[in-house]
Amino acid sequence: MSPRGPGPAWTVSAWCRLPRRGRAVSSRRTVRAGVPGRDARGRDGFRVTCRVTCRGVDNGPVSDTSGLSALPGAGSAEQVDGPSAVPAPAVPSYKLRRGRMGVVRRDALAEHLSRFEVPSGEGALDLAALFGPGVPVVLEIGFGSGDSTMSMAAADPGTGVLAADVHTPGVGNLVLALSESGLENVRVLNGDGEELLRRRIAPGSLAGVRVYFPDPWPKARHHKRRLVTPRFAALVAGRLAPGGLLHCATDWEPYAQQMTAVLAAEPALELENDGPVPRPAWRPVTRFEARGLERGHRVADLLARRRP
Repeated sequence: MSPRGPGPAWTVSAWCRLPRRGRAVSSRRTVRAGVPGRDARGRDGFRVTCRVTCRGVDNGPVSDTSGLSALPGAGSAEQVDGPSAVPAPAVPSYKLRRGRMGVVRRDALAEHLSRFEVPSGEGALDLAALFGPGVPVVLEIGFGSGDSTMSMAAADPGTGVLAADVHTPGVGNLVLALSESGLENVRVLNGDGEELLRRRIAPGSLAGVRVYFPDPWPKARHHKRRLVTPRFAALVAGRLAPGGLLHCATDWEPYAQQMTAVLAAEPALELENDGPVPRPAWRPVTRFEARGLERGHRVADLLARRRP
């Protein structure tokens, strides 16, 4: 890389409303730097114009566009060739919320998390070392309280489960349940499951990915936060082994429609039934799902398999 001088420049102009009386007194200096006026609705304000110049280092010719294929919504599984080949989303699909955690769960985390947690570090996880040679492994992104995770792990002890959730109280609940059950086929991450998938899972190494009732982000301005997007579908398809299953479930009909369109459009995945299917027997009814059913919501399960 070689240094370079000033690059392209842009002129940026923005309209700003005046602050309400008694607030932001220091904004008077900003008003003097701008052009006072009124907007189309007759509100007082000012227009500020500035010039932005790009500076940086020379990373190669602009004509090299090989990285553009991995941009969100533009990639496919055939272009995923390493644990971090797909870029991180611009915004996370979750918002951390406060939750109370009792003494019992706090003690469980302190005493047992090291026994069940996903090993930290860089590079692809050694799944054979975690669960045993030849054991199929599934990743569950967002397990909530962990009740369904426990039920499915107990029903299928021959499958390893990577369970990831960003909310610590739920992690404490799952670790407590694991410590009391004797199950050894679950490993827990108190963190972003999508980031684990992107950075720590080798291509073609998973038997399945589970995404049960992710936040639907119903407001239009928040749709960019939804987890199941074309970029996510391409990432999952690249990490699944041939025949591996991506299983999504939601009780928000507009999100179900988006999921259907996304999974149907991913060339490396084959969407079963071309749309939602009845809840499979292996997936228990979650606590969140039960509340949705009480409110009259329709639950959609979507199953997409990795093509050979």
